Amino acid sequence: MISVYERKRFRLVAMVGMVMTLVMAAQMAFANPIDRFSGTYTGSVSFESEGKTIQRDLNVKIAPTKAGFTVDWTTGTYRADGTLKAKSYSVEFQPSERDGVYGAAMKNNVFGKAVPLDPMKGEPYVWGRIEGDTLTVFSLYVYDDGEYEIQQFDRTLVEGGLELKFKSMRDGHVHRELGAYLERIEG
Repeated sequence: MISVYERKRFRLVAMVGMVMTLVMAAQMAFANPIDRFSGTYTGSVSFESEGKTIQRDLNVKIAPTKAGFTVDWTTGTYRADGTLKAKSYSVEFQPSERDGVYGAAMKNNVFGKAVPLDPMKGEPYVWGRIEGDTLTVFSLYVYDDGEYEIQQFDRTLVEGGLELKFKSMRDGHVHRELGAYLERIEG
């Protein structure tokens, strides 16, 4: 037969276990979803363009911020003389009112609030989303003649790094698709 003391002890242990489970669930619910992606990644991709093989070095850093997260990336292309031409981009993302959707905060308005760029001024409109193991960044460009281009960067968590899938569409037609593995080197 179980004593009163043992029953109270059992109830206390069960209650502590339930409280700990609730605390852990709450921490997971409030954790920044970008934390799983945080780190520095590197890789390269080769593709054909106008009859030539182009090689690009790819680097990306994903980091949480106080309000959301940043994605910094550099693309390096080798010139014919062997020198490297690099382009770097940095975008800060902040949560929107839609779950898992983030607006880009790429410039400050007159009140100092970070806001997206204006595609009607030739600037890219950028947003992102996190869906499962994939962080996607979209960029919309509207050209002077009204034609548009949408670029989509899917960065999916895989063992040891990220799988990058890039797609560029111009006026609804696929212009270019590339894929690469980016190794996590930090984070």
